[in-house]
Parts: sequence; structure tokens; C-alpha cells
Amino acid sequence: MDNLPKDKKIILFDGVCNLCDATVQRVIEHDKKDVFRFAAIQSEIGRQIINHIGIDTAKTDSIILYEPGHAYYYKAEAAMKIAKQMGGWYSIVGWFSFLPEWISNGMYDYVARNRYKWYGKKNECMIPTPELKAKFL
Repeated sequence: MDNLPKDKKIILFDGVCNLCDATVQRVIEHDKKDVFRFAAIQSEIGRQIINHIGIDTAKTDSIILYEPGHAYYYKAEAAMKIAKQMGGWYSIVGWFSFLPEWISNGMYDYVARNRYKWYGKKNECMIPTPELKAKFL
């Protein structure tokens, strides 16, 4: 995976999920330090990264935070690390990292299981605007 930016954190997201799309838009809006890059799990680069790090998409299918050459996080841990990086009120979400994993991932899994029912689903991944294209892999 030598073609990935080494100084950026990559957020892999469900490209057909409306909640995930809204979350990506919110992260972009608050990514003042230009920390993140984005790729849909369904994209070619998304599948390559998932295969590279060995994630079983049957167990997690919504959000993965990948720091090339360092580590990867998924589910609640990924959400908390992303929120901390965003700063402001979002960093409060990071305070929940004291919760046992079974509780935080349990809450995360509940929302993830219901995300299509509550927020809907697209037929295809979003196409970034020309201004945002550089943020997507």
C-alpha cells in the first residue's frame, strides 16, 4: 500500500449509507488541519486497504480509521479517535473511551444495524465535488 499518503489518516466509510455520508461531510467541514482522507469501503482502494489490514467486513461494515504504517481502528474506537481529532464539541465523544469495549461497540453496533432503516441508503457512492476531490482516494 505504498500509494497511500503516509501523513494522513484514512477514513473508510460505507459509501451508500446516508448517515455515513453526512458524517463524512461533517468531518470534512471540521478537518481544519487537513488530517483525513476518505475512501468508500465499496471502492477499489477501500477493498485494497481492507484486504491489506485484514479486516473481516462481515464483522464491521461501516467505519474504519486507518493510519498507514501505524495502526487501524474500527467501530466505536474509530469514531472516538476521529471525533477527538476534530476538536471542539466533537472531542467530548472521545471521553467515552473509558467505557468497556462491549458497551461502546454495543451502542455503535445498534446504530450501525439500524442506519439504513433510520437514515436511508443510496444506490451508489457519492461523487465528491471538484473542491473536495483531493480529500478522497
